[in-house]
Amino acid sequence: MKKLSHEEISANRTTVDKVDSVNKLQVVVLLNSIRSSYNVGSIFRTSDGAMIEKLYLCGYTPHPPQKEVLKTALGSQESVKWEYVKDPKEVVMAKKKEGFKICALELTESSVPHYSLDKSAFPILLIIGNEINGVSQDLLDLCDLSIEIPQYGIKQSLNVAVAYGIAVFELRRIFDMK
Repeated sequence: MKKLSHEEISANRTTVDKVDSVNKLQVVVLLNSIRSSYNVGSIFRTSDGAMIEKLYLCGYTPHPPQKEVLKTALGSQESVKWEYVKDPKEVVMAKKKEGFKICALELTESSVPHYSLDKSAFPILLIIGNEINGVSQDLLDLCDLSIEIPQYGIKQSLNVAVAYGIAVFELRRIFDMK
């Protein structure tokens, strides 16, 4: 087993100028009032890796060109379409009209495991909430479903950027299934 060099890895990757021509995951993501700039930058990188359609930054979520976001995004803010919209409900209502299923990554009385969706769930607007309070009830009231990542330890949640990574790559796996 030989580790690939940076050049070998780059040879098989999409470039920023061709990013609009790749098969994107039919998922748009809404970050609502995320506190940490570093979490936001990490979510940008993960969004690039999963090749989502678009990232919406809402509420008081930090966004480019804030230096802490850019530090962890490592340039992925150039390959991931993104937009700042103060009111998350505007995004939710617009995506509902476009036929997106509105899905929260949140523990609710009716949440299902993140791996239990199938291709009929797409396209999806995935809502990611605040690190402390999660997805707000007013946004949950607009959702069609909620997914959760089962927890087996003593803690009830994961870091928001970690949880997003697990969820979005599982959605990518489901979306890519034949």
